[in-house]
Amino acid sequence: MWPAYVINLKDNAARMENAAALLDGHGIGFERIDAVNGWKLSEDDIARVYDARANARGGRHPLVPAEIGCYLSHITAWKRIAGGPAEGGFVFEDDVAASGDLARVLALLAEDRAGDWDMVKLFSFDEEPDIVADRSLGDEHRLVIPYRVPTCLIGYGLTRGAAARLADRAIPFFRPVDEDQKFFWETGLRVALVLPPPVRVGDQQTNTGTIGSARRAAGVSGLAQALRALRYQLGYRLALRRAWRKRRTEG
Repeated sequence: MWPAYVINLKDNAARMENAAALLDGHGIGFERIDAVNGWKLSEDDIARVYDARANARGGRHPLVPAEIGCYLSHITAWKRIAGGPAEGGFVFEDDVAASGDLARVLALLAEDRAGDWDMVKLFSFDEEPDIVADRSLGDEHRLVIPYRVPTCLIGYGLTRGAAARLADRAIPFFRPVDEDQKFFWETGLRVALVLPPPVRVGDQQTNTGTIGSARRAAGVSGLAQALRALRYQLGYRLALRRAWRKRRTEG
């Protein structure tokens, strides 16, 4: 089994307890990743990792400190996988919940030798995504290549090489970490998805606030923001079509 990591802010002790109980109950060993609290980063700290100019040109919305801290926390997990002895690893956020066969799915993925994916998502809000390729994963799951990569990073796996690639290219960043993975033509990763998802969103209670509430408090709303989000979505859809057209031509 590949190692598993749980990203957790120390102030959110209850969430860590829930995640630990979940994974322990499934017989999955894990290591806690001490998450970065974006609200405690200085302006200089943020400027070193966040490209505000690129965000203004091509981001859906300005990143709030919580999103910056979240990105840095995932980078820590990627570096841990890239520097470890295993061929890959699994990353979970601390609000994860799961089905009864999670351990079996992780074992199947760690043993998978097809070589047709670099990153595998364990959750998607879209229960019936458009699929480019499809094969079985054990008796009860499928491993698919989605046309559009799911956004959420509540649970996912990475090969060691993919983790190293993500960590090496990550800084500076200008999108949220979960949105960046949608741009697979930039990361160069082949992203798969397990269906039905063995992971789901769990308890959202937090002592540090949510990213959505932070964004609203920062005033990231209104007509100008709506127009910016529309521009982002249209640009993404066009780029996505071009990327798949290129991939099909090349391969």
